[in-house]
Amino acid sequence: MLRKSHTKSALAILVSLSISACTTIDPQPLSEQALAEQGRADKAVAVADVEPISGTLTLEQAIARALKYNLDRRTRLMEEAMAFRQLDISHYDMLPKLLAQSGYSWRNNDKISLSRNSETGELSPSQFISEERTHTLSSLGASWNLLDFGVGYYNTRQQANRVLIASEKRRKAMHVLMQDVRTAFWRAASAQKLRGEVRDTLVLAEQALADSRKAEAERLRNPIDSLRYQRQVLENLRLLEAIDQELSTAQIELAALINAPIGQSLQLAEPEFKAHREALDIPIERMEETAMLANADVREQHYNARIAREEARKTLVRLFPNLSFNYGTNYDTDDFLVNDTWNDAGLQLSFNLFNLFTGPAQLQLAEAGVKLADQRRVAVQMATLAQTHLARQQMANALRQFERADAIWQTDQRISGHMQNRQISQMQSQLETVANQTTAILSLLRRYQALAQVQAAEARLQATLGVEPHIGSVDTLSLSQLTQEVIGSQNSWSALGESPRGE
Repeated sequence: MLRKSHTKSALAILVSLSISACTTIDPQPLSEQALAEQGRADKAVAVADVEPISGTLTLEQAIARALKYNLDRRTRLMEEAMAFRQLDISHYDMLPKLLAQSGYSWRNNDKISLSRNSETGELSPSQFISEERTHTLSSLGASWNLLDFGVGYYNTRQQANRVLIASEKRRKAMHVLMQDVRTAFWRAASAQKLRGEVRDTLVLAEQALADSRKAEAERLRNPIDSLRYQRQVLENLRLLEAIDQELSTAQIELAALINAPIGQSLQLAEPEFKAHREALDIPIERMEETAMLANADVREQHYNARIAREEARKTLVRLFPNLSFNYGTNYDTDDFLVNDTWNDAGLQLSFNLFNLFTGPAQLQLAEAGVKLADQRRVAVQMATLAQTHLARQQMANALRQFERADAIWQTDQRISGHMQNRQISQMQSQLETVANQTTAILSLLRRYQALAQVQAAEARLQATLGVEPHIGSVDTLSLSQLTQEVIGSQNSWSALGESPRGE
């Protein structure tokens, strides 16, 4: 009767497990309330510990804020920190395994065994119970595997190189971020400078257009002349509206880069523009040497080549015979055991015979990986050399474009002075006023655009060469301290001859 009840229980458990295995899990989309709550929580996390902006914002302060608060940069820092944690964990793979386990055993009848006489072949009439129906077995054992140690050793070396790769990715992200902040800051500064003039000129142009249409309707002027007048005013309006649209997004882009409130109006302090012409005086051979030593992409490919070589060594280790050793202590509650506590040890040598056939193919695959990594490194180095020449030429072109835009702006300023005198003496029509003001605004905008291009070209050249400011940990430095370090690291070109890499 007892046996039947146990059998039914076992069948019930088996059926339950089978049914649970067949249970389907339906997709559960997030509710709008859950999305809204998570969105509010994420927004609070994004702005947590961000110092508010008070007063005017300088370029150095904007760069410091981007380095400290930019969300993408925070992600890069976390990726680097995670790589360090993974390196710490990988060290444990080389240690022996220490396993503690305990188990419970039950059977519904006794374990009975018979004995056979080796000489006569007859079974002994005695039946022996050699094990209790229920008992527990506990053990604590240590094992060490030579193959696991070798593979763990090379895995740790590979992870150490991945930590360095994460550091190079962080450096590259910092270069790109500083370049974007410079460009966005100058665009926002030009927007701050020109927005009032653009709006006033738009109002004047709309008034001139309305007056011309009224004169055309009253037939005070020749219709063809009126239409030509309107056509010129409309063309100026189109230019002014295009300028206004371009300037309208500048502050939003800058706020996103420095993790400032998007709707907050930023008051920018326009910095004095200094063209670092000394960068163009550095010999191109010196730039090439610096780029080969410090460029983040080149250094990353060097580490990837290291990882490929460690992978080849790891493949070779797997082909060797494996030596394993284990030692443990055990305890069993089975009362039929004379010795319920015992220690055991073992030493085993094993070899996978299939390695004789697959080994050459595995080694060839590993060697192909090394060659691929080397080829990628060579390709990146040659591309970096080309990018060095290109970035230097782009900076030279940007400086020439700025000089030309600055000369045009100064000329337009002089013309504007004469036109203002004519306007005072009422010798100038509304169309001429609108056209002159539009031209002056456009030339000033192009000057600011040329300034932004010079800044972007200089930052691009710095990123290509791997030249970066001497900045400590952004987590330990306050925002004011970080701003001072950014200010003190502006003269990076003069230090290029002293150190190929600004670390």
